[in-house]
Amino acid sequence: MSDELPPGPLCGSAHGRAPAEAALRAITASTSRARGDDFLRLMVRELAAALDVRYVIAGRLIAMADGHQGIRTLALWGGGDYLPNLEYSLLHTPCQDVTDQSMCFHASGIQADYPRDTLLVDMGAESYIGMPMIDTEGNTLGILSAIDTRAISDDKRLLALSLLSIFATRCAAELQHQERERLLEHTVQQRSEALLAAQAILVEQEKMAALGALVAGVAHEVNTPIGVAVTASSSLSSYAEELVKCVSGERVSRSALVATAQRLREAALLVERNLARAADLIGDFKQLAVDQGSTRVVELGLRDHVLSVVSAHGPELRKVGLRVGVDIGADLRVRLDAGRWSQVLSNLLMNAARHGYPNGGPGAIVLTGRDVVEAGARWLLLEFADDGVGLTAEARERLFEPFFTTKRGQGGSGLGMHIVYTIVHQMGGQVAVSPDAPGCRIHIRLPVGVGA
Repeated sequence: MSDELPPGPLCGSAHGRAPAEAALRAITASTSRARGDDFLRLMVRELAAALDVRYVIAGRLIAMADGHQGIRTLALWGGGDYLPNLEYSLLHTPCQDVTDQSMCFHASGIQADYPRDTLLVDMGAESYIGMPMIDTEGNTLGILSAIDTRAISDDKRLLALSLLSIFATRCAAELQHQERERLLEHTVQQRSEALLAAQAILVEQEKMAALGALVAGVAHEVNTPIGVAVTASSSLSSYAEELVKCVSGERVSRSALVATAQRLREAALLVERNLARAADLIGDFKQLAVDQGSTRVVELGLRDHVLSVVSAHGPELRKVGLRVGVDIGADLRVRLDAGRWSQVLSNLLMNAARHGYPNGGPGAIVLTGRDVVEAGARWLLLEFADDGVGLTAEARERLFEPFFTTKRGQGGSGLGMHIVYTIVHQMGGQVAVSPDAPGCRIHIRLPVGVGA
C-alpha cells in the first residue's frame, strides 16, 4: 500500500514549491553547523515542526536476534520533546522490506493496514511516511520516517516527500561519515597498539643487547685475573715440588728453603689478589644484573651503588679510555627502585662511551648527586657530565626521541636515551639536557625517600 515518489523532490506547482523551499532553507540553516548526533537530533525536531507531525524518527538498520531486520533509533522526536532511543523489528511494519529501497507512504489508516505493528498502536498513529537512507555505494543504512496521529492532507504530501527525500540523503551521508571515522579510529588504534607493542619489544631487545655487551666486557675483564691466577697456581705446583726436593735431600740448605718459601708466598698472594679481583668484578656484574631484573624500592647508599654500576661497566669504559668520577656524599642514603635506577645509569654510561668519544678517549665523566627538600618533599638531583664531542642543536632537541640516533647504520638503535627518559618519568621524575654546556650534561630530578 505504498505510493511512488514524485518525479522530483521539489517539483510541482509554484504554490507547492514555495513552502518546501522555505522549510528546506529553515532546516538547513538550523542544522548547517551540526554534526553527528547533534545534527540528527536537530533535524528530527525541525522536520517535525516543518511538517507539523507528532513524530519524526531517524534510525539505523540493524540485524535483530531473530534474524530479521530492525531499526535502532538515533534520534526520536515525539510531540514536544525528544524520546529515549529504542530498537524495534521491521517485521510487520510499513517498511519491513527496506532493502528494496522504496519509499513508504500511507496518508491514513496505517494501524488498520499494519495491525501487528505495536509501535504504531502505542503512538496512536494514523499516517506514515518512511524514506530509506542510501549511501554513495547503494547500501541501505537506515530509515527516516514521519508519523502523525492525523491523516496527511494532499497539500502536505508533496512537502513531506520532498523534505524526507532530501534529508534521508543527508542522514545517509552523516552515517557514512560516522562509519568512516569509526573505522579510521579503529585502524589508528590498532596501528598505535601495534607500534607500542613493537616499541616495547625493541626496548626489551635494547636492554638485552646492553646486558649482552656488559657480559662480554665483564667476561673479557675477568679472564685477565683468572689467567694470572691459573699461571700463578701452576707456579705454586712447581715451587712445591722444589720444596719437596729440598726437604728430601741429604743436605738441606736454609737459604734454599727460604727462597722457595718466599716464591710460594708470592705466588699464593698473586693467586689471592687476582681471584679477589675476579670475584669483585663478578659480584658487581651480578648485583647490576639482579638490580635490573628487580622492581623493588629499597634503601641504598647512593655513592656505593653508583660505584658498583660504574665498576661493572669498567671494561667498556676503559676500552675507550674513559675515567669516571663520582661526587656523591658517602652518607647519602635514598629509597629508589634499584633496578630501574641501575638501568638509567647503565644507559647514560654506555651512551657516553659510544657517542661522546667517536675517536676514543682519553675522556672524563663526572657523576654528581645531592638531595634537596622542596615544598616538604625530598628530591635527588643528579648531574651526568662528560667532556666528549658534545651534541649538535638537532641532537639536543631530539635526544630523548625514540629511534633517534647519530649512528644510524652503525649499530645505533636510538633507544638508549629514550629508555632513560621513559624510566625517569615512570619513577615520577624529570630529565633534561643542558642547552649550552660543553660536552654532554644531563640533569635528572627524582622524588626519593632519604634515609636517616
